[in-house]
Amino acid sequence: MQSTAGRLRAHFLLAALLPCALLADDIVTVAVASNFVKTAVEVSAAFTEITAVPVRISPGSTGKLYAQIVNGAPFDLFLSADTERPLLLEQSGYAVNGSRQTYAIGSLVLWSRDERLQGRDCREVLERGDYLWLALANPMTAPYGAAAREFLEKAGLWKMASQRAVFGENIAQTLQFVATGNATLGFVSLSQAKDPDLPVATCTWTVPATSDTSLHQQLVLMERARSSAGARQFLEFLGTPAAQEIIVRHGYAVPD
Repeated sequence: MQSTAGRLRAHFLLAALLPCALLADDIVTVAVASNFVKTAVEVSAAFTEITAVPVRISPGSTGKLYAQIVNGAPFDLFLSADTERPLLLEQSGYAVNGSRQTYAIGSLVLWSRDERLQGRDCREVLERGDYLWLALANPMTAPYGAAAREFLEKAGLWKMASQRAVFGENIAQTLQFVATGNATLGFVSLSQAKDPDLPVATCTWTVPATSDTSLHQQLVLMERARSSAGARQFLEFLGTPAAQEIIVRHGYAVPD
């Protein structure tokens, strides 16, 4: 729980970063990648407690949110699970040039709750093909799915895995497949694996970070919100110690 002193420090920092007044009904609308939703909810609550500015979160896979944005969805900020889409939005004029920044660095985890894997090595189970179904997010629309496929291809396991793969629309649905036992194993985010509400895992293995599997998650301020004080203040808040403490606690790293 954040201390009163911590909240005051965050308040003073925000005041220094953005001294303009905000209306209480100035709602900030944020498109958030599925893996980051629970974290974003807690960050938003802390932001609103300090500023009295409400935040509306719209979750989805990064690819689908990107498609909604280019088709006119009225978001103020986009918290992506990759670097590619924010860059494209900036280059194409949908996002404010220079607003793109990394707000979190995620990790990919192989996870199972299958009782037959109790005490076993998840990586060994994957390599031996000793599983029925393997869940991963759709690599075309979800960066965590793309990272999982990259890892499997580099490890020489994609041919076998693709024949037993079940694809979630996003990383949240992917976790559901594994948590309900409909898939033996699944590639999920470390943040999800740390969720205390999950069933106890029977085996887990964190995929080593490489250029292919390191998940730098970036945000951009949308052009429509260029003059929105609330949106800019939320963007700045994500870089404060108060917000970063929440982000790290949920299983992410933050940029130096």
